[in-house]
Amino acid sequence: MARVGSHEVTAVLRIGLAVLAASAVVIGIWNAVWPEHFYANFPGVALTPPFAEHYARDFGGATIGIGIVLVAATLFPRTVLVIPALLALLAFALPHAWFHLHHVGDATPEVAVLTVGLTLGQPVLALALLVIATVRWRGERPPHRERVLPMEA
Repeated sequence: MARVGSHEVTAVLRIGLAVLAASAVVIGIWNAVWPEHFYANFPGVALTPPFAEHYARDFGGATIGIGIVLVAATLFPRTVLVIPALLALLAFALPHAWFHLHHVGDATPEVAVLTVGLTLGQPVLALALLVIATVRWRGERPPHRERVLPMEA
């Protein structure tokens, strides 16, 4: 069993962060550069309200920004980067999942399964990594008298 803060735990965090970062960067670039193509081809997106280029490009840019923070946390998996990166992703991913879960009624069964899987996969992975990062951070904290805030770590 890997001890808290061990290389194995850091490797798990890096792998999970890399998956989240890659998906954010790819989806962000696709949306920012080819918003009409994304809207027409990404499973489940066409089930949502009408296409708006402005919102699609904004979503793409914001997603690229989250991806950049996730890449930084992957490369330098310190608590000061990992926890805020995951919280930033969750600030987007949880309401995004809620929205899509309420807009799959008109989807084919295949598209509904794919949409729900993709939509829930991101926040579930992010929450799991947040738990791992928090446990690792708690294990690394000095005794009460010497505690420092995560931002100082």
